[in-house]
Amino acid sequence: MRIISSLRPMLYVFVLFSLSAASFAQISVSVSFAPPELPVYEQPLCPGDGYLWTPGYWAYADDVDDYYWVPGTWVMAPETGLLWTPAYWGWSGNGFVFYDGYWGQQVGFYGGVSYGYGYFGDGYEGGRWQNGQFFYNRSVNNVNVTNIHNVYNTTVINSTTVNRVSYNGGSGGLSARPTPQQEAVAREKHIPPVAAQTQHAQAARANPEQRASANHGKPAVAATPKPGAFSDRAAVPAKAAGAPYTPPVNRAAVQPTANMPAGHPESNAAPRDRAVPDNPPETNRPPTDRPNNRPEPNRAEPIPAESNHPPTVHPNNPPEPNRNEPAGKPQTPPPTERSQDQRTPPPEEKQRAAQEQQRPQPAPLKPEEKKEQPKQDEKPPQ
Repeated sequence: MRIISSLRPMLYVFVLFSLSAASFAQISVSVSFAPPELPVYEQPLCPGDGYLWTPGYWAYADDVDDYYWVPGTWVMAPETGLLWTPAYWGWSGNGFVFYDGYWGQQVGFYGGVSYGYGYFGDGYEGGRWQNGQFFYNRSVNNVNVTNIHNVYNTTVINSTTVNRVSYNGGSGGLSARPTPQQEAVAREKHIPPVAAQTQHAQAARANPEQRASANHGKPAVAATPKPGAFSDRAAVPAKAAGAPYTPPVNRAAVQPTANMPAGHPESNAAPRDRAVPDNPPETNRPPTDRPNNRPEPNRAEPIPAESNHPPTVHPNNPPEPNRNEPAGKPQTPPPTERSQDQRTPPPEEKQRAAQEQQRPQPAPLKPEEKKEQPKQDEKPPQ
């Protein structure tokens, strides 16, 4: 029981390590425009035995919306027998996705990118592990044989087309695809970049001169003898850019546009679509309250149309008040007063004359009610 209990922590660490190894390979960074081509630079001298070459690559800083160059450097292998698989960019259908490098027993797929110095798009020709020591291929590595004796010389025949393209897939990208063996390597146990590599990349990100918008594909520091040695005498600048590079002018807007849902334009148009149906009812509201709705289409001549409806019996029947008086007042009074409320009272003299005419003529009010009744009958069809 004690043996089993002591093995549990080790088993837990092994499972955690296996899960983390599969999760770090792809970083959740997607960019809508392609990275620059690889710059041309010389490899610094290997600082000592046990160091492996890790090529430089373009990384992306989302806070400044720009690519930056992480210099190639010599890194001490974290364990004996491990090899380095470089990072690369790959087209995912709607953007370029970054795949970080890793350490493993074999070199995996890195997009077919020809980084040089042993990394020619498939595998690694720069050296091999033998009897616990790493042997360097002098034909592709800058090694001082006075200090490093475990070397060999094998000419590498590069069968792939030499170019400086730094990404796989997409427009102008490489067309390499992983072999079944490389797919199997991707499922093996991996070790993420060591702390020195992570700090090396962070230093490159913090240096504005390493950004593509500043150096136009020709970084000031293209390679270093050790991680983080940007100011070392052995650090080398780029001799030339892989190709003339001009960053997109609207690169800050390109990134959010690629992720922006298509529903935003529709939601902006929705208020306009909702406002359109509200306009016709407002134009129809005044006519619905008016008893004389027929002459509305001929607004230029409302007087003859309105004068046809009321009889000459009523003295307060001029048509102008119907245009000036709002239509909301006649809703509350009774039907007998509706026609009187809709008319704006004339001047005082005319009003007095009208009142005098109304006083001695109480009888005509009954016909008026009868004649006003058709107006009530005509209102429901409106």
